[in-house]
Amino acid sequence: MDWVERTAQLRQWTRGGTRAPHKPLLFLYALSRFQQDADDELRYSAVEEDLRGLLAEYGPGNRTTPAYPFHHLVSDGVWEVRTERGPGSPGTGVRELRATGAAGRLTPELRAALRREPSLLGRMTRVLLDLNFPPSLHGELCEAVGLELEEAETAPLSVTRRQRDRRMREMVLTAYEYQCAFCGYDGRIGAVPVGLEAAHVRWWAFDGPDDVENGLCLCSLHHKLFDKGVLGLGEGHGKGHRILVSQSFVGHSTAAREHVITLAGRPLIGPQPGVRPIAAAHRSWHTRQVFHGSPRPATTA
Repeated sequence: MDWVERTAQLRQWTRGGTRAPHKPLLFLYALSRFQQDADDELRYSAVEEDLRGLLAEYGPGNRTTPAYPFHHLVSDGVWEVRTERGPGSPGTGVRELRATGAAGRLTPELRAALRREPSLLGRMTRVLLDLNFPPSLHGELCEAVGLELEEAETAPLSVTRRQRDRRMREMVLTAYEYQCAFCGYDGRIGAVPVGLEAAHVRWWAFDGPDDVENGLCLCSLHHKLFDKGVLGLGEGHGKGHRILVSQSFVGHSTAAREHVITLAGRPLIGPQPGVRPIAAAHRSWHTRQVFHGSPRPATTA
């Protein structure tokens, strides 16, 4: 049995292209707990808040109970659930999962495979990350679920036929004249840009193309906040776009106000004349699937 391929083919709920990372998040969490204690069971009532936090942090804006992936991951052959009554999940009802003492863990076959081949855990993790989240969040996600992996093990890995275009970074940075489209940062060491990255508007894992119409030149801070849904893109005057800042973001420090909150309503910097702007379809995808909550009103300062 090819466990890596099975990991890549997790069945996920889909409707209108909605992002649904619920099963991958539970799977990552379960792999982490296996790493810590291979025989440990995850009692639903004990891990519910952890899973709810992961869904709120890394899932789409619409809230979903962790009971759904806890029950439905069983159908993918990597996860089993039993209650005080015996094997089998009682369903997706939160009260029943709690009342029956429902507990889940990786299937015996998968646990045995992970014991035989320790490197398998890293390969499965790479697939879950690469197919469901942008690279800027991979390290943070491993830390959030408690996975201890070498950096090489969590480097992006494509298990599909799509190949990334290595020219993407240079094309996007050139289009935005080597400055952050949100704040204008343009730092260099000698002639080499430092702290500037090419961000995908529609994530590559969700069919986002490697082209300028789907790219933004962003500094490292604003790239992370863009991928976390703190920042977004709205319609502006003429052909430009304006920056959205989520009302969910809270920051009282001077740095938080200056580097994030005051961006609300500002026009995007770039791209340079003659370069195609961000495609409306990609911008709309990010607003629906990544941006959290409602945008703050434009700042007056």
